[in-house]
Amino acid sequence: MSATSVSSKKVILLDPVLSNSLSLGKGSVQEIGHHAVWSLSSCKPGYGVDQLRDQTLETYWQSDGPQPHLVNVQFRRKTTISEVAIYADFKLDESYTPSKLSVRAGNHFHDLHEMEQRTLSEPCGWVRIPLKSSRDGVVKAFMLQIAVLANHQNGRDTHIRQIRVYSPTAKPSDQGLNAFSTVDMRMLTVLR
Repeated sequence: MSATSVSSKKVILLDPVLSNSLSLGKGSVQEIGHHAVWSLSSCKPGYGVDQLRDQTLETYWQSDGPQPHLVNVQFRRKTTISEVAIYADFKLDESYTPSKLSVRAGNHFHDLHEMEQRTLSEPCGWVRIPLKSSRDGVVKAFMLQIAVLANHQNGRDTHIRQIRVYSPTAKPSDQGLNAFSTVDMRMLTVLR
């Protein structure tokens, strides 16, 4: 589903959503995970957030505790979230591979609402989960939570190799500003 290039030590990822949306001519998106504070319900030493976000498929987050296993993504401001992509590999991780996921969004831990629940059957690659609100079609939240509710073969702990969070890119016309054609006018549309 996504292209990878192999070096001597690491597998470097091409972004699964960005490469697909650009090639299909859909609206552009950006990965926004680096703007957030990430936390986990549990992890084994050396298998935490750093491994979950390190851009390689050789490392992974491994939980260490009872289910559900949680990945919490907290943003400093209310953020528009369009999609979550999770890399899981049943061939490598077997019973550690998630089989049931829940994606929740809200303002804080106590008002999270389930946006999507997904059942996975032996996934091998990127699992893309588009998010839409029933109210206005757009998910805007301070917090995103990904919950692993069950694993394949009734496994206890889980492995997730990568997680990406995406937001649509804002255009000046999306912000209520007119799209000007002259350089002089375009300079005036930006606040310093």
